[in-house]
Amino acid sequence: MSQTSAHELLGISPQDEQLLRDRLEKLTELLLGVSHDIHAHPEVGFEEVRSSELLASALKEHGFRVQKPLAGLETAFLGTFDTGRPGPRVAVFCEYDALPEIGHGCGHNVIASAGLGAALLTKELLVTEEVGGTLLVVGSPAEEGGGGKVPIINAGVLDGVDAAMMLHPSGENLSAMRTLSRASMEVRFTGKAAHAAVSPHQGVNALDAAVLTLNAIALLRQQVTPDVRIHAIITDGGQAHNIIPERAVVVISVRSEDPRFLLESLRPRVENCVRGAALATGAQADIKHIDPPYLSIAPNPVLEQIVDDAYRRIGRVTEPHREEVFPGSTDMGNVSQVVPSIHPNIEIVPGLTMHSRQATELVGGEHGDKAVLDGAMMLAMTASALFRAPGLVDGMKAEFTEGVRV
Repeated sequence: MSQTSAHELLGISPQDEQLLRDRLEKLTELLLGVSHDIHAHPEVGFEEVRSSELLASALKEHGFRVQKPLAGLETAFLGTFDTGRPGPRVAVFCEYDALPEIGHGCGHNVIASAGLGAALLTKELLVTEEVGGTLLVVGSPAEEGGGGKVPIINAGVLDGVDAAMMLHPSGENLSAMRTLSRASMEVRFTGKAAHAAVSPHQGVNALDAAVLTLNAIALLRQQVTPDVRIHAIITDGGQAHNIIPERAVVVISVRSEDPRFLLESLRPRVENCVRGAALATGAQADIKHIDPPYLSIAPNPVLEQIVDDAYRRIGRVTEPHREEVFPGSTDMGNVSQVVPSIHPNIEIVPGLTMHSRQATELVGGEHGDKAVLDGAMMLAMTASALFRAPGLVDGMKAEFTEGVRV
């Protein structure tokens, strides 16, 4: 839905909006303090001990029941606020892992703090206005490789949840986005070492198998749909230049928007490239799937319009709805395959490229602070609209079809 949508679904009264704004003002110091702390102490996936505890403690202090660890993950948690009255179950996701070396270049400090703020704001509305339902805060580690949301899904944490939401920093405001599914594999080729000059004929060259795999993939690229992305690197190409390599390792990622096509057709074709290269060179190939597959985000038009309306109410202009897919991947896509979900983008500065040192700097400063506060307000408005209007929940569910699980 575009910024100029004529019919607003948000349905938040001026009184409710003012209640949220007043509460946000009181929470500003807490939320920005959490964002700055997470930014200053970056922790990579599954090692987010400080960040997860910081968020869990804040939720406990504000009346949430917190379960930690969650789904067998030490740095995952579930915060629950149950009104005791019937109503929808809405989940807000927080991510807080950093990238190796460059820290929070993907702005997960903003994601975590905005998610925390959204939960505390929405809880205020539920209590003050005696609205029914259950509000969940899901702390999901290791989005940057590791797929922390997958074991959370498989543990049944989202069973019975009506809607899930989070936001992501970006160079633009988007009410929704489409992504590619991704599957990754590590291939270990085993050959036979021999002197590269004296007796090369006695060796089996594992590096040749790796190079042949990359060439086979390059030829495969002509025979795939335009959305497909295949990228690979050789992480071990031999032990010495005068020895026939007895070991080589290739890491490959394969992406496509259709998760079933990815898992049932495209990935097997890439695996056949590996097997063919092994057969041609005489090497042995061991294929290991690494990380759970990340599935594409399933759109939900009702949630998209609610978010678009909320962005407009806080004074942010969203980009028009786009048909083209964003060629990245997120494990929030896995959530969207099992629960109606939304993953909007919030602008830090126009045109910002994430996963960069510039992004790392900006998300920890005033631009990141504004995104935390605006993002908390937008998500709180979105969640509050669902709690306030059961008809919206019904409409959202009518647009949802359960997809793939991994």
